[in-house]
Amino acid sequence: MSGLELAALGALAAAYTDANLRLSVDLGMASQIIKVFIQAFLAERRGQCNFYHVFERTVKRKPDGIALVYPRPIPGKTSKDGDAAFALETYTYRQLHNIILKYAHLLHFEYNIGQGDSVAFDCVNKSEYVFVWMALWSIGAKPAFINYNLKDHSLVHCIKAANAKIVIVDDEVADNVRPIEDKLDGVPVVYMDKYFYQQVQNSPPYDAPASERNPDDKLFGTAMLIYTSGTTGLPKAAIMSWHKATLGAGTYAYANRIRSTDIIYSAMPLYHSTASILGFLNAMYMGAGYAIGHKFSTSTFWTQVKLTKATGIQYVGETCRYLYNAPPHKDERNHNLRFAIGNGLRPDVWAKFKERFNIRDIGEFYGATEFPTAVTNFQTGEFGIGSVSNYGKLINGVLSKTRYRILRVDPDDPNEIWRDPKTGFGREVDVGEPGEFVFRVKADRVHENFQGYTNDKEATKKKILYDVLSKGDAFIRSGDLLKRDSDGLIYFVDRMGDTFRWKSENVSTNEIEESMTGVPGISQVIVVGVKVPNHEGRAGFAVIQPNSLSDLPDLDQLAKHLIAKLPRYAVPIFLKFVPEIETTGNNKVQKSRYRNQKIPSDSEKEVIYWLKNDTYVPLTHDDWSLVTSGSSRL
Repeated sequence: MSGLELAALGALAAAYTDANLRLSVDLGMASQIIKVFIQAFLAERRGQCNFYHVFERTVKRKPDGIALVYPRPIPGKTSKDGDAAFALETYTYRQLHNIILKYAHLLHFEYNIGQGDSVAFDCVNKSEYVFVWMALWSIGAKPAFINYNLKDHSLVHCIKAANAKIVIVDDEVADNVRPIEDKLDGVPVVYMDKYFYQQVQNSPPYDAPASERNPDDKLFGTAMLIYTSGTTGLPKAAIMSWHKATLGAGTYAYANRIRSTDIIYSAMPLYHSTASILGFLNAMYMGAGYAIGHKFSTSTFWTQVKLTKATGIQYVGETCRYLYNAPPHKDERNHNLRFAIGNGLRPDVWAKFKERFNIRDIGEFYGATEFPTAVTNFQTGEFGIGSVSNYGKLINGVLSKTRYRILRVDPDDPNEIWRDPKTGFGREVDVGEPGEFVFRVKADRVHENFQGYTNDKEATKKKILYDVLSKGDAFIRSGDLLKRDSDGLIYFVDRMGDTFRWKSENVSTNEIEESMTGVPGISQVIVVGVKVPNHEGRAGFAVIQPNSLSDLPDLDQLAKHLIAKLPRYAVPIFLKFVPEIETTGNNKVQKSRYRNQKIPSDSEKEVIYWLKNDTYVPLTHDDWSLVTSGSSRL
């Protein structure tokens, strides 16, 4: 055999081995993780953990590169106006930096915000969100990103949980904040109104010295607070560390093959880490551009993608399904898109979404704001569709031993892991078996990888498991069921416990129940999430035990009460009345009996109501057909 033939045979063998083991992908990913870790370590040594230092280096490297694009909606215009519905704003890195410095001067000298101050920030998606956020970091302050849908008690709770020195509120959501100002214990509120913006225009730039940008912070110190809902009811302030902000941006960018020439369009809310950390900071780390969508809309989505010249888009699973179910749009293939990145894209939509909208690559991930790490799947071609984790045998082997496990769930209590009655230890699931995904941490240094929740030690404690597979180990709970196949791919299955996901948000059943128990005529209520065909997540379903079945609560008033008290995504879509809510022998409510509710009911005696035009009306089979076909939006 000639040398040329041997070389060809060797090349084929190497290609086969790489295709089977995916070593080239693993080695590239491993080298990037090491690179980012070294950069973060050196930043800590220099006293520069604050991500704003990364941003400044990008400004110096690419001053004239596109940093931020915002298709600002023009008042009075609609999707029928096409491109004319938006005024396109484009900022280079140099321009963005200069604007941030003007905001920094105003916030520091006029409002006395400085190093270490916690600032509650309630703002919709717009370029000003970035201006304020980065200005706060530039002067060493720590923003707490408030969900702009919140109002009443939930909003008060979030502001207080942040120990905020001051609250900065976008004028578009001012009506949510003004009614609760007197409940904030004197914390001042600044509204981003015409006077505020005039102050910005009149302010000189202020480039704070490095000594005012948290030089004593460590990598696991607080960068910001991002709120997450859980089974305890009210939103919890999850601590986002500099480590997660930097490592998340750096490794996620590489995992999804993002280039410095890319522009990522996202209409996902910036108060979530998906958009803020894995979207905006991701772009800033790479020197790419980030395009902000004001609000998600199927009728203008593709117009904005075209106008911003985006090469990638961000999604949550519902986004992709909504776009796929929407009528054809003239711009849906008239774009420069190469990839879509996000989480929650379901297998039944995945391939169809790529095909219809001519998107080559999908970057799916699984993680959450408070999780110590995440897993990713850069999916191209056919292999890996539907998976949240897609690595070669090298990284799979390392991660499955050092970073995460999938644990068997207790069949008698689906909210807990199974433990052997004799040893007290749990066990990992078999291939194809759903179990709780947990993250491994060092038992004596849990805080380094899991900073927990601000002012909520109990919620933090509940997330940690000890002595799971062996004495002295520790894991962080995800509260989610995942499974692994024979190829090492991991798939999301469902959420556990009393939390479900709807409209891209985590919904706490406890919070809804508390909002309903004070309503006249209601004796007891439980809320579960129910599956709706062709919809992502689970819709809220309230099972109500009234004081009397002959005197039901006023449904119009009930709907108004819930809409006023809860974020829109948390308002139950369906409800029914029962003579008595079933409990176990030790008086535990059996929520599991209601999670598989048949909708519409097969029984003529059982009436299920649904939220239609802001009131609850009986659900008919015709209504249900419109809902499941996507013709009627929930």
